[in-house]
Amino acid sequence: QVQLVESGGGLVQAGGSLRLSCAVSIRTFSSRAMGWFRQAPGKEREFVAGIDWNGDTTDFPDPVKGRFTISRDNAKRMVYLQMNSLKPEDTAVYYCAGRLSGVVVPTGEDYNYWGQGTQVTVSS
Repeated sequence: QVQLVESGGGLVQAGGSLRLSCAVSIRTFSSRAMGWFRQAPGKEREFVAGIDWNGDTTDFPDPVKGRFTISRDNAKRMVYLQMNSLKPEDTAVYYCAGRLSGVVVPTGEDYNYWGQGTQVTVSS
């Protein structure tokens, strides 16, 4: 059974940092692209970061570019999202997601596995 379990969310002041972690139980994890998405109340889910199977390629949308980084440890089957210079508009539930393919894409419909999410709240 495939499981993705996020951790590291919480409450932080604007300008602060958080590091989210995602533990992945997929046996072929090292061949899968991974992504992070978020969804704020009343808003659609949006892509915030992606990484290809070996970590050579990453992708970020403009709202988080330069503030967020994504990394992975294939030996530990872990994916990380480092979030710096957080803003109140970053407040959302953050989800870890995995693809069957090793290529990173920004569309949620192309991800096959999802975690349960972790809440990130940024106070002003």
